[in-house]
Amino acid sequence: MKFLAIDTSSKRLTVAARGEKTVLRDAPDCAMQHSVRLMDEIDAALLGAELSPAACDFFACVVGPGSFTGIRIGIATVKGLCTALGKPALAVTSFDCLAYAEKSGKKLTLVDAGHGCFYGCCYDGVKISSPAKYMSREEAEALIAEGYAPVSAEELSIPTKLLPAGEGLIAAAEALSERAAPCAQLEAVYLRKSSAEEGR
Repeated sequence: MKFLAIDTSSKRLTVAARGEKTVLRDAPDCAMQHSVRLMDEIDAALLGAELSPAACDFFACVVGPGSFTGIRIGIATVKGLCTALGKPALAVTSFDCLAYAEKSGKKLTLVDAGHGCFYGCCYDGVKISSPAKYMSREEAEALIAEGYAPVSAEELSIPTKLLPAGEGLIAAAEALSERAAPCAQLEAVYLRKSSAEEGR
């Protein structure tokens, strides 16, 4: 199985390539620079993995939730690659990356939503046990009290176990590869309106 997977949904920029070798490139602070740095990171990952774009079985990207602009950059890039090369696309959520980074146990995968709130989804192992939602700190703490261990890829205002979401992206892409579909079906996962929409 050969693929390229990218995550531009947060301030991090993650690019993973699985070819003759597996390469994970992770830049922890790329806020507002995803569109500038992404193609260079893709080129470097493909070169390190000894993989050509045409040899990929599919292209994957994180479709959210997270940064509205970042998500759009990732989806547009993968759609462009898929269209040019006639390959399928795989949608991976930010929650999937965390769930597959640590596959066992009950966990509440959390992503910063700003204003003291979170995007969250409960998993039992790698299976969703409660639907994803936009939640307050109080709602998150209630789920934690029910036995869900809070995990995230970055430090949040609520204590969490930090997991390597980049490694989770690779594991999720491998595990979910059968879901790859025509790139026209690739859509962003938004659990709330953008700041611009909320301000109208």
